Amino acid sequence: MKPKVDKTKFGSITVAGEKYDSDILIRLDGKVTKRKKKLSKEVYGTSHRLSLAEAEFIYEEGAEQIIIGSGQSGMLELSDEAAEFFVQKKCKINLQITPEAIKSWNKAKGKTIGCFHITC
Repeated sequence: MKPKVDKTKFGSITVAGEKYDSDILIRLDGKVTKRKKKLSKEVYGTSHRLSLAEAEFIYEEGAEQIIIGSGQSGMLELSDEAAEFFVQKKCKINLQITPEAIKSWNKAKGKTIGCFHITC
């Protein structure tokens, strides 16, 4: 079951009543895990550009959509390689600032993964 994202503010996100102080992923099974930002930071020197390695980590077989919260002011972006990977997997990407992405998450239907950047 997909957990509801209650709210976000700079530096935190609350999912099903539990507050997280790090970027998170919400898996197809509803489990909340920490985002592996180092996979992108190793390639680009920043976690504000999503690498192919991180895209491969985020994706799960059968996912129809990935909602990405790009931060409170939208600093996170997809690398060309990550975008192409999701196209090859026929997985739709919905990239929005995090406050808008949580609204999309809460309305989403189907097999959806969430990735939420909680700072800039």
